[in-house]
Amino acid sequence: MSTLNPLSYLLPFIGSLVGMVIAYYLAPRTPERVKLILSFSGAFLLGIIILHLMPQVFSEMNFKAGLWIIAGLILQILLEYLSQGTEHGHTHLKKDNKTPIILILSLCIHAFIEGLPLAQEPKLVWGIFIHKIPIGMVLFFMVWRSKSNLSSRLLYLFLFTLMSPLGSLTLVYFGTLTAWQIPITALVIGMLLHISTTILFESNQGHSFNLLKLLIILSAFGLSYLI
Repeated sequence: MSTLNPLSYLLPFIGSLVGMVIAYYLAPRTPERVKLILSFSGAFLLGIIILHLMPQVFSEMNFKAGLWIIAGLILQILLEYLSQGTEHGHTHLKKDNKTPIILILSLCIHAFIEGLPLAQEPKLVWGIFIHKIPIGMVLFFMVWRSKSNLSSRLLYLFLFTLMSPLGSLTLVYFGTLTAWQIPITALVIGMLLHISTTILFESNQGHSFNLLKLLIILSAFGLSYLI
């Protein structure tokens, strides 16, 4: 059994809640602030992946890390057909303004999988914590303005906050999965690599220079190096 790291399930839960609370008080009146938060989270996550996780999985002897990373990229692309890109800041509602159940399901699957390696990856825990804040904000914007009843909206949001902690606890308490720790980490690298690079590329649409955004991205990379 893996060692239980309380931060591995507490921080993703807290990150999601923080994002939702921020969204509740900001409301969707400040899209530029959301874009800046997304840029920071994307750069921070990318820094964690490149500086800490990739060297680890590629150092494993007789392990084809590249194949697992590509599998994670493909899996995330498939999930985004269902979530419509909510992981990197897109919000979509149906014409009837109801929250799409399949979108919530896709986000929950993504969150559960990315939570699996957290008990053994303390640096990734902080990356997921930062990652959860803008996702929590975007999901709250979308769900809260839908015409679903209040209990359904609260249920959707609560389920999402639980998924990464459940993933973390699953790998800890199901001993047979510990042998798959490195492959799962490589798979998650692929998923998060797709999300983080998409966030950064989309934040630079129009190719106009933005000094504040550049400073935020550089500070995120710097923090990911120091953590």
